[in-house]
Amino acid sequence: MQPTAVCVISGGMDSATAAYLAKSMGYQIIALHFDYHQRTMDKEKQCFNLLCDDLSVAQKIVLNVDFIAQIGGNSLTDVQMPIRQHSLDKEKLPNSYVPFRNGIFLSIAAAVAQRYNAHDIFIGVVEEDSSGYPDCSENFIAQINQAINTGTGENITIHTPLVHLSKAQIVEKAIELGVPLQHTWSCYQNQDKPCGACDSCLLRQHGFSIANQKDPIQ
Repeated sequence: MQPTAVCVISGGMDSATAAYLAKSMGYQIIALHFDYHQRTMDKEKQCFNLLCDDLSVAQKIVLNVDFIAQIGGNSLTDVQMPIRQHSLDKEKLPNSYVPFRNGIFLSIAAAVAQRYNAHDIFIGVVEEDSSGYPDCSENFIAQINQAINTGTGENITIHTPLVHLSKAQIVEKAIELGVPLQHTWSCYQNQDKPCGACDSCLLRQHGFSIANQKDPIQ
């Protein structure tokens, strides 16, 4: 029987690549997307739907988690707060960090996995070449994986195949897997044309440049 994996797909390049890796490994995919009133919510959901069509997913689930915006404290959901780039001071997080977002997403993904008897979750977190969000670290994933299995009584594995890759390596892997990168979105600010100035745009630009590839959304 074909195994099933819950893939958290934001519509970005990293989560898309993780989902295509799951597909290449033979998993049937339940695609999970979250709306939390982020600035680029409509564009991200559009990309999610296009990716799901290309992946021929078994099931699409879009959940409204706008309580994340109600909690606030970040520039992705608070449009009055200008998006600040990552500081050279490693002790300071960029204000685009959404408090414990991946912890929330993974907890819900675990509930979905248990509901559908799936024993694998794929998420495109990146630790090595990223903005330094603490909930993107390998250590965090290992610990929340343990907590999820304790809390569900299941044996669920969270897969983070990109966690130690550079953005250039992710670009190369995405191209190798045939990810339609024109259907991915990384900008935190705009929904029509990438701003080119936010952390996520800069990381994406750097990755394509080092990989010597042209970004199809530019």
